[in-house]
Amino acid sequence: MLRVHFTAEDFARVRFAPRPAPLQELHAALTTAVTRRGGPLFAPWRGRTLRSLPAAADPLADLVPAGRPPFFLDVLGETMADGFEQIRATGPSLVRSELERVYGARLAPRWVRGLHAGDETAWRTLRRAQQAAYETVLAPVWSVVQDLHRAEFTRYALAVAEHGVAATLSDLAPGSRLHEGVWEWPDAAPARDVRLNGRGLVLLPTFHHPQGPLLQDTPGRSAVLTYPAGPGLPPTAGRLTAPAEALAAVLGRTRLDALRLLAEPHTTTSLARALHVSNATASSHVTALRSAGMATTTRTGRSVTHRRTALGALIAGAGRPR
Repeated sequence: MLRVHFTAEDFARVRFAPRPAPLQELHAALTTAVTRRGGPLFAPWRGRTLRSLPAAADPLADLVPAGRPPFFLDVLGETMADGFEQIRATGPSLVRSELERVYGARLAPRWVRGLHAGDETAWRTLRRAQQAAYETVLAPVWSVVQDLHRAEFTRYALAVAEHGVAATLSDLAPGSRLHEGVWEWPDAAPARDVRLNGRGLVLLPTFHHPQGPLLQDTPGRSAVLTYPAGPGLPPTAGRLTAPAEALAAVLGRTRLDALRLLAEPHTTTSLARALHVSNATASSHVTALRSAGMATTTRTGRSVTHRRTALGALIAGAGRPR
């Protein structure tokens, strides 16, 4: 069982990663492929993934000799380059301790030992391997992952606005529960207790890992919990319209249309006219979006104007990186 211990300060510092992290998603996908998680439903995807990996990605297998990757690989960079820079900035002592943890008494390959020695050739080997795996496994479906993430972000924002952070955490992952400040995941392995002690927690959905959370607990940093989300099977390039449908299912089609229209300021009347609904219905949609932090309302005299916030723009997909 995983037990995450919160203080009052930690509840105030829970945040949702605004965009997916390509390296973290890649590691979740490779972990699922290698450890056979997901059972027979994942078998076709697993077979395609393992057959398609190029030889340049082979060094990655050296870093998970027993299916336990070193924690310094788990980073939240929004691009591959950002993520690798964060990995490269890991202190030598942490690199060494993590490699010792995953290898135990076994001797690591020479290039792996070169990582904690600061050998630039070893670090280039790692970077080439990660990039080769990303191009094969994630690049063809990355736009789908981005849209799925945005739908999950929206679901979380609405749930927090309606029920608060504590109640939302339990609903975020079926089977987990929050009891007296401890978030429990009964089926998570290995068993461990993580005490946040005011560092806070970052929530990151993954769409390639079907079972249990992946927790990054680096001293001095916010803990990062990666949890399974999405439709239940890894995304494929052939399902490009599904994320938009999923977002509409979370918000409702009319409310999603309202959020997109509020890229420009609207009065309640002009929004109702554009949506072909009554003023009362338009006002109800704006109230829900405002409660979730996706819209703001400004009153000047007797005039009321609505516009979406930066969070609303992010969820609607404006300006998202590709």
